[in-house]
Amino acid sequence: MSANIATSGLRFYMVSNAPEPVATFSHAVEGGSFIHVTGQMPTYPGEPQRPVPDDIEEQTHRVMANLHIVLTGLGLDWSSVVRAGAYLTNFEKDYARFNEIYSSYFPADRLPARTCVGVTALARGARVEVDLVAFRPLTR
Repeated sequence: MSANIATSGLRFYMVSNAPEPVATFSHAVEGGSFIHVTGQMPTYPGEPQRPVPDDIEEQTHRVMANLHIVLTGLGLDWSSVVRAGAYLTNFEKDYARFNEIYSSYFPADRLPARTCVGVTALARGARVEVDLVAFRPLTR
C-alpha cells in the first residue's frame, strides 16, 4: 500500500495487490476517521484485460473480493464498513440475487447503511459496482 499525505491531512491510497484502476482515481482516501473506498468493478487483480464474469453472482463475489483486498490493504475489514453504495445496470433482474450475496459478507446485526440504485451503464460492461465508507477510530 502506498499513501500520499496532502497538506490537508487527507491520505490517498493505492493498494498494491488491488485491481488496476479502470479510470483516474485512488483506491481509497482517508480523512479523519473515515475512509472512502472507490467503487470496485468485477475485474481481476493483475489481469486488467481479462473479461469480467457474465452473471451477477460471479460479478458480485468478484466486486466484494476486490473491496476486501482494499480494506485489508488498509488494515480494515468488513466490520469497519459504515456505508455502501451499490450500482446495478439491470436492477429489476439482479437486485434480489445481488442482495443475497452482498448481505452474506456482513453479520446480520451489523449491516452498513446502504443505497442501491439502477444505472444505465458501468465501466467494462459490468453489471455491478460497490463503493464503501469505512471507519477507523482516531488514535490519540
